[in-house]
Amino acid sequence: MKLIAVILAACTMLASCAGPQVRDYAAERPLLDLRSYLDGKLIAHGVFTDRSGKVIKRFVVDIQGVWQGDAGTLTEDFRYSDGSVQRRVWHLTRGEDGRYEGRADDVVGTAAGQQAGNAFNWRYTLALPVDGRVWEVQFDDWMFLVDEQTMLNRAAMSKFGLHLGDVTLSFTKLGAR
Repeated sequence: MKLIAVILAACTMLASCAGPQVRDYAAERPLLDLRSYLDGKLIAHGVFTDRSGKVIKRFVVDIQGVWQGDAGTLTEDFRYSDGSVQRRVWHLTRGEDGRYEGRADDVVGTAAGQQAGNAFNWRYTLALPVDGRVWEVQFDDWMFLVDEQTMLNRAAMSKFGLHLGDVTLSFTKLGAR
């Protein structure tokens, strides 16, 4: 039984190495500048889907971004289809070579991301409340700028290397602050 667990873990690790890299999108346009796009008011519409693709929950997010140099604060106010609400406040820092770090109260440790071309890949662990318990769920979050106003986002959720489901969002930039 232990051997099977080791083999499954190795296969999961190898499969995760085969995915796209942010540098694969370096030539894509329009060029994404996170500080510019995430500065001001945005709205996002999204869904959570389970591993089979079934929609579990819909949501709308009102977002306010404020940047000063390489430091940004992103306040996200979620309204879910079940009537619940949530606020997440990200504290973001731009580093060198398109790298970003982020922290939020429900993020375990530090989120790490990188931007190239029209794409941004963000990886982090989220402390996610589920049925009265808190699960630490890994997110592999990809964002793609479509045009000046629109960015699409798909995040794969996993735990112990097993795919749990996805979060899909469409962001619309409403204007500068």
